[in-house]
Amino acid sequence: MSDDRPDDREKRTERLLHAANYRVAFQDADFLASPPMRATRLQLEFMKPELAFEEHNIRSTIVVFGSTRIVEPAVATADLERAQARLADTPDDPRRQRAVARAQRLLAKSRYYDLAREFARLVSSHCQQDPQRPATAEADYVIVTGGGPGIMEAANRGAFEVDAKSIGLNIHLPMEQFPNPYITPDLCFQFHYFAVRKFHFLLRAKALVVFPGGFGTLDELFDALALRQTGRMSDIPIILFGREYWEHVIDFHYLADEGTIEDHDLDLFRYADTPEEAWNMIQRFHQRYGSEDRRVSY
Repeated sequence: MSDDRPDDREKRTERLLHAANYRVAFQDADFLASPPMRATRLQLEFMKPELAFEEHNIRSTIVVFGSTRIVEPAVATADLERAQARLADTPDDPRRQRAVARAQRLLAKSRYYDLAREFARLVSSHCQQDPQRPATAEADYVIVTGGGPGIMEAANRGAFEVDAKSIGLNIHLPMEQFPNPYITPDLCFQFHYFAVRKFHFLLRAKALVVFPGGFGTLDELFDALALRQTGRMSDIPIILFGREYWEHVIDFHYLADEGTIEDHDLDLFRYADTPEEAWNMIQRFHQRYGSEDRRVSY
């Protein structure tokens, strides 16, 4: 039997105090990040924004989706000029020729940045700027975006310019995506799970306005259309902004002609080309069907 010296006891106690399993559970980042705790992380990621929305009295939202690559005209012009300068150095380079062509197309679509900005300004000024509205009143039709650049920045910016609240639901991606600077600070969130982020997009949504975009925008659009088609989501307007773009990207009528969707599925969405047209569609829909608090049911 060995002697139990005081310094040995102190060393053993010190090791215990610094052992991973001695940490309080909610302060143990390694434990919370472990695979068995995934369900808890999902719940935490849902509850954090939910509590903030309740604190800010946000009852309903209008979701704006769109490309990160459609930037304001001045920035798109500068991007085109840089691409043209690179092409001038090697005019026969097919990759640089392609880069110029793409920059020209993005410049042509930069008008959608201004239109998204104007749409958000129109909605936010109409719904949040009533001088008779008490500060504690519930906020309706608050603009919510994915929180990134491009069309998302434009929509948050439009709300910001009329001193209105707006929400940014950012996501951790392999390519760094910083939140745009126009989101209301207390309403800017970072997500790890796409599923929880999508849930928050739709939970309070009274309309989806989908500007031109790529894979991410298409994913969000078809997620909402599938939920509407299957009755797992409340009836809300889904507005494809920019008919010319969307009719080139997706041939919905072909899907109906081929029998892979029903003819009445074509009524799940509408087209708009101006901020006023989109806003009027939303107002008419809710005047017709009422303004009760409808949430997604899935």
